[in-house]
Amino acid sequence: MTTTDLGIRAEPGSFRDPANRVFHLGEQVLRGLGPGAAADWRALAASDFFAALLAEGKVCGTTVVDPATLPDTGWTTVLRHERIPFVSHPYEWSFGMLRDAALLHLEILRRALEAGFTVKDGSAYNLQWQGATPVFIDIGSFAPLVEGEPWAGYRQFCQTLLYPLLLQAHLGVDFQPWLRARVDGIEPDQLRPLFRGIRRLLPGVPTHVHLHGAMQARHAAASSSAVAAQLRDAGYSRGLALATVRRLTKLVRRLDRRVDGGHWVDYQRTCAYSAADRAAKEDFVAAAVAAGDTARLALDLGANDGRYARIAARRAAQVVAVEQDPAVVDALYRVLRAEGDRRILPLVMDLADPSPGGGWRGVERAGFAARTHADVVLALAVVHHLAIGRNVPLSEVVDQLVGYVRPGGRLVVEFVHPEDPMAQRLLANKPAGLFPDYRSDEFARLLALRCRVERQQDLPSGTRTLYQAVVDG
Repeated sequence: MTTTDLGIRAEPGSFRDPANRVFHLGEQVLRGLGPGAAADWRALAASDFFAALLAEGKVCGTTVVDPATLPDTGWTTVLRHERIPFVSHPYEWSFGMLRDAALLHLEILRRALEAGFTVKDGSAYNLQWQGATPVFIDIGSFAPLVEGEPWAGYRQFCQTLLYPLLLQAHLGVDFQPWLRARVDGIEPDQLRPLFRGIRRLLPGVPTHVHLHGAMQARHAAASSSAVAAQLRDAGYSRGLALATVRRLTKLVRRLDRRVDGGHWVDYQRTCAYSAADRAAKEDFVAAAVAAGDTARLALDLGANDGRYARIAARRAAQVVAVEQDPAVVDALYRVLRAEGDRRILPLVMDLADPSPGGGWRGVERAGFAARTHADVVLALAVVHHLAIGRNVPLSEVVDQLVGYVRPGGRLVVEFVHPEDPMAQRLLANKPAGLFPDYRSDEFARLLALRCRVERQQDLPSGTRTLYQAVVDG
C-alpha cells in the first residue's frame, strides 16, 4: 500500500534533503525524520535556545506526533508543524519583507551557533509569514555544529536573500522578476557585471559578490568536505562564523529601498472616488465580509494601501492583500509590521501575470491559483484594469476572479462603467471600439452565469456598481 492510499500527500517543495520530508495528512502538516535527523531533533528539542525561539514565535510551532495516531509512514520520528495560513514565495515579497526575513534567518543562525548548533540551509524559502511577521519553518535544517565547518547555507543565503537586496538597494532594480526566474536565486556571475567600476566598492559587494564568486569558481572542482578541511586547517572556528553572521546582520540592516513610492502610493487621494462613494463602498464591503461565518482566508486583489484588507481582517483569520506595485506593498508592509499585525499578508503580484508554478516539474513552488481557495475575495476597482488596461476578455476576468473563491465562498466585485473617469483614462489610450463587450449589462450577465448574485449596489456617482455573489460548488 502506498502513502497516497493512506491519505498522505507529499509536499512537492520538500524533497531536496533526503533525511527529512514534509507531508500532509488531512489538515495536518507533518515532517518525517530519518534516524540521523531524529537524533538531531532530540538534541534540538532539549536545547534552551530552541525553546526560546518557539516561545517567541520566531520558528513555527512544532511537536512530536504519537506514532499510534498515524498510519505507518516509514519515518523514525514524525513532527507536527503549525499550519501557515497562506504559503508565499520570496518573489512575491516587498523589499522590507525580504530584508526582515533575512534578518530573522541571521538571528536564528547566530543563536544556533551560540548554542552549539547550526542551520544547514540558507534559503529564503525557509521562511513564511504570520501576517506581517516572519517565521522560520525549516525545522529539519537544524543540526549540531561540527567545529571548524563553514555555514553550508551561505551560498543559498546570498543567492535568495542578500543578492536581491543588494540589487534593489544599490541599483534601484526590483528583485522580484530575478527571483521568480530561478528557484535557486541569483548567481554571483549574474551580479558581477552590474557591479563594476566604482560600484565594486558598494557595501557588501566586494566580499559577498566578487570574492564569493571568485572563491566559488576556484573551488568548483573540489568536494565540500575538502573545502571544509581546508578551512579547518586555516583555523576556521565558531567564533569566526559568529563574526561573519554579525557582519552580515549589520550589512543587511543598512540596506534599504533606493527608489521612491510608485504611482499608486497616493491612490486614495488622487482617485476619482467622492467621499460619498468611498463611504458607500466601505459599508458594502463590511456588510459583505460579515454576511457569513468568519472567513479562514480572505483575498484582497488590488489592495493598494490596505483600506479594504483591514475591513476584511475584522472577520477573517487571515487576509492576503495583493498589489502590483512593489513600492506600495512595501509601504503597506512597513505600517503593518510596525503595528505587529499577524492577520494581513501583503504580496507583490501582477494579476494579469500571477505567479506560475516553478522549480522541479513546475510544482516545487506552487502557482498562485493553486494556493488560493479563499472564503472571501475582494476585487475592487480591478476589473477595468485587466479588461481595458491589459486587454483580457471580460469573460476571462470573471473566470479568474471566481476561480480564486472556494465553493460556497463569496466574491465582492466592483464594475467600473465605461463612462467612469478612470475607465475613460484607460480607454483614451486604446483604439476606438476595441472593447464593445465592456458594458455593465454584459458584466452582470457573465457574473450571473458563474455565481449566485445576492445583492448589488450602484455607488452615488452612478458610474460604479458593487456586487456580492456566492460561488456555488
